[in-house]
Amino acid sequence: MKRSKLILFAGGGTGGHIYPALAMAEAVKKIEPETRVEFAGTPMGLESKLVPRAGFPLHFISIGRLNRNVGVAERIKTLFTLPIAMIRSFWLIVKLRPNAVVGVGGYASGPVVLAAALMGVRTYIWEPNAYPGLANRILSRFVNRCLVVFNEAGEILKNERVTKVHMPIRREIEMLKPGISKAEEFHLLVFGGSQGSRAINNVLVESVVKGGEWLRGVKIVQQTGALDYQRLLQEYNAVPNSRDFVEVNEYLHDMPLRLAWADLVIARAGTGTISELAACGKPAILVPLPTAADDHQAKNAEALVKLGGAVMIRQSDFTPERLIAEIETFKNHREKLVELSQNIRRFHKAEAASEIAKLILEATKS
Repeated sequence: MKRSKLILFAGGGTGGHIYPALAMAEAVKKIEPETRVEFAGTPMGLESKLVPRAGFPLHFISIGRLNRNVGVAERIKTLFTLPIAMIRSFWLIVKLRPNAVVGVGGYASGPVVLAAALMGVRTYIWEPNAYPGLANRILSRFVNRCLVVFNEAGEILKNERVTKVHMPIRREIEMLKPGISKAEEFHLLVFGGSQGSRAINNVLVESVVKGGEWLRGVKIVQQTGALDYQRLLQEYNAVPNSRDFVEVNEYLHDMPLRLAWADLVIARAGTGTISELAACGKPAILVPLPTAADDHQAKNAEALVKLGGAVMIRQSDFTPERLIAEIETFKNHREKLVELSQNIRRFHKAEAASEIAKLILEATKS
């Protein structure tokens, strides 16, 4: 019996890595339904919840972080566990015998992609940022090809075989129809990435506690992340009738529905976030993460501002007073939302996940 083709995606940690990988995986299955698709990730990453929910097998490789923004103790621990992670990765490649391995960044991508490359398996890394992460900077020396969203990343990665691609978007978000609600209510969706943002969380709850005319007719849905969830629940509960207009969630598993509902989004400016906002034409106030490598989130937001597709507020300027003023402006001038919606759509390239899936599948035929 002929063995079916297998594509293994490795990596994760945050939604910015996992959702594009899932979009690519689903595109592979749409193009070649007989091809098997599986994932390798860590038990502590968001992939442990999202990948099984999407219906794909997930194999665990325990590995920590090495980036400079984590403590010395964690980096030392990771270095000690790295040999074990490599052994398990070699075993996984031997067991699965994948036709191709695609590293999408994050903790598990390092050992799995490196093991596959050393064993002669066709390997790829996908890099969504202008400044590549540590794992991809190292892996670029070993893989067959680098897939980059920004040309600047190709200049940093150590590989002559670089292909420019667009950002893969979840199909259920890509299929949303752009538009602004004509209802009297004003719908505000707030999230700071899959892990939440304390800075955004604090400013929003302070704004609600202040109260005032800005809250009239406003409905808020907020994704807090695990660390702030219980604290914010308590703070909102101290505000009279807050449950009538604020919905607090640790994590939103139904983001496509929430985006369809929203009139305005407040979020960070990671590549995945702005690409999904562009795909569904959703107006946004972007608050770039100030500690992002090479300040790439600010550069992302600035690119949208130049298109007339978003408002950017630096975290140092993001105060309750500034937030309330912006929301009141949009409430009173909905034509500004329509303008942002139309302009941000120009940032989107449709069917990017299929573009990458075809590239990978075509290479596995040779």
